[in-house]
Amino acid sequence: MSIDREFDELRSDPDPLRRGRRATELLTYYNQLAAELARIRRHAIECARTDLDMKDKDIAPEVGLTKSRLSQLMKTAPVAERLFYGHGPVSISVPFRYQTTDRERPLIAAEDAEAAGQLAELLHSLSFVVTRRQIEPEQAALPDGDAVVVCGPKSAPVGAHLLDAGPALRMVQSGSRWWIEEAGSSVRHGSPADEPAPQSGDIAYLARQIRDGRVVVHIAGIHTIGSLGAAHFLANNLAALFAMTGDASCSMVIRCFVNDRHVTASELLAGPFMW
Repeated sequence: MSIDREFDELRSDPDPLRRGRRATELLTYYNQLAAELARIRRHAIECARTDLDMKDKDIAPEVGLTKSRLSQLMKTAPVAERLFYGHGPVSISVPFRYQTTDRERPLIAAEDAEAAGQLAELLHSLSFVVTRRQIEPEQAALPDGDAVVVCGPKSAPVGAHLLDAGPALRMVQSGSRWWIEEAGSSVRHGSPADEPAPQSGDIAYLARQIRDGRVVVHIAGIHTIGSLGAAHFLANNLAALFAMTGDASCSMVIRCFVNDRHVTASELLAGPFMW
């Protein structure tokens, strides 16, 4: 449907609630589109500076700006690494599990909730509209649109399906332990917390998948603190990571260091493996 026709149908819709709801949806969509266009323009100007060796005074008229306006926009436009999460809006999904306290009820692990909070803060800083969702224990379907899914293969089928889509890494259970294995080799990574002499910390699977024109960032910790460690890594290393991966599907292993259930540091343990 063309933009003009969409607006005409919206204005002529006799149902005020449906008209208002659709207007809200379109405002969200076009605000996200505007943020992505600003990112594209910023990147184009950066390329003109580096690849063409142009000065701002020469670039500005070519892109329809004054030199002062160009300088101002370069300070405020979304950064290139924003593309790691797609165009937006972005949903963040975490699993809940039925556990018994005073009665059986769905509970979200504290580390998953904190990871979602850190991810939401990062996404807001990148000019994304963010929504939160919960993953049911039997859920196999992905949420619509660009998404961050924090879910291991034990928590819900959607976590297992996302792992199956990646050719480079897999999560496997051997005895009482889970491992992240590198495909085509004997290399596997386990959580330091599961060693015979346990150490503080954990590891997580982290992947970026392009699926049907949208981006799904998938996080799966060996333990829930590992997922929080992956969120910590993204919050502190996104620019460097995007410089390595660009706009491609990839996966990697992240290690985090923990003190009293708080992530103090995180690092790339293996990868990124490009798909």
